[in-house]
Amino acid sequence: MSFNEYASFDGLALGRMVRERKITPAELMDAAIARAEKHNAKLNAIVFKDYDRARAAARTHGAGAAPFAGVPILLKDILGDCAGMPTRSACAFVPATPMPADSELVARYKRAGFIPFAKTNAPELGIPPVTESRLYGPAHNPWNLERTPGGSSGGSAAAVAAGIVPVAHGNDGGGSIRIPAACCGLVGLKPTRGRISLAPNLGDILGGLVVEHVLTRTVRDSAAALDATAGPMPGDPYFPAPPVRPYLQEASTPPKRLRIAFSTENPLGGAIHPDCIEATQRAAKLCAELGHEVEEAAPQLNYQMLAQLFETVYSAGVALSIEATRLLTGAEPAPDKFETFTWSLYERGRQVSAPQYLIAQAMLQQAARQFAALFESHDLLLTPTLGQPPLRIGTIDFMSPATTLLDEKIVNFAIPCPVYNITGQPAISLPLYWNREGLPMGVMFGGRYGDEATLIQLAGQLEQAQPWIGRKPPVWD
Repeated sequence: MSFNEYASFDGLALGRMVRERKITPAELMDAAIARAEKHNAKLNAIVFKDYDRARAAARTHGAGAAPFAGVPILLKDILGDCAGMPTRSACAFVPATPMPADSELVARYKRAGFIPFAKTNAPELGIPPVTESRLYGPAHNPWNLERTPGGSSGGSAAAVAAGIVPVAHGNDGGGSIRIPAACCGLVGLKPTRGRISLAPNLGDILGGLVVEHVLTRTVRDSAAALDATAGPMPGDPYFPAPPVRPYLQEASTPPKRLRIAFSTENPLGGAIHPDCIEATQRAAKLCAELGHEVEEAAPQLNYQMLAQLFETVYSAGVALSIEATRLLTGAEPAPDKFETFTWSLYERGRQVSAPQYLIAQAMLQQAARQFAALFESHDLLLTPTLGQPPLRIGTIDFMSPATTLLDEKIVNFAIPCPVYNITGQPAISLPLYWNREGLPMGVMFGGRYGDEATLIQLAGQLEQAQPWIGRKPPVWD
């Protein structure tokens, strides 16, 4: 298999070739590392390399029946805890200490056949929707190196889009899988709250706002990765009902005639870029042509209030992250150890009282019930994934005291995404369209709590109707 042939296959295809002994895991790892070394100088997608350990694991890997047998995978530098690799959350305050053990998620990746070999770039503590930390520097979008690959799973998205790996780990607390997927022309599924366990160290994060999954080029890779990683562990605080059948089977199952609501409005009143609106309208038309019932509708929520509540919970979470690091390391937080944006959120979070936090959580839960009411009359909601095309790197200044989580540049870019973190419902960004500048324009479908199956069915149907797998960004070769 040549260098470029490796990059043209998805993860399931590579795993099948390993099981059929057409290629070895060692050859796959060499191809992945070669592409990483070729492209990373431009992309800055990879921030920690564990090549020697990965090559040793590939040499001794037994294919068995694992779906992703011998397939290289990248882990995000947030929550991607892997024995022997550090997890720094892109923050200089967090020491580069190797993790003593795998998280349950990484252990499940390995049982599915994946071999981790490096860590990917992220913004500081995973907060912004772009990947431009002071510690690691900006990651670059393979479709246009002057643009962001999004955040917070931006390094993972850039690496998948560039063909370094077919699958990379991400997590999503306000759009951090879906935003990079939209920026880089990928499939980005945010699963239902609790679908993937955060064991052994965590029960939930920020009251359930944060979930784990992957970024992929194909729907079936995302579905199969969910099959491999979904399911609770003893002691998990909550978990959704298990799927009726494997998600991979759903990817090739045509959906029933769906009732799809769609909206191109910015619920906070700001402008949605015409390219994002056009992509959504074209997606709505395509769904109608496929036989689905499509109508313009949107939930009626007080998004101004939701934004304030979300900021309260998020700032408290930043304070928790920093205080936890202080307790573990004995190091004292100081402004010079953080970006100004992060430090401001930390100070804000320290001022949030316990009653204020619990009130914010209760009101977010109330809003989730109001939002979920739309799905009593509709199966899915279609919106733009983003309010703007991928931003130019440096658009947001995270060293400026004026930059806040509710900054217009942040809100108007990421606005469609966080509501699904608030409600816990699944949502998926699909790369159906590119604009006239050659930038991906993601569209997002959200579904009922626990119903990833319908999202995956429709995504598979749309992938067949309007394939995107053949599109390759300029840095590909």
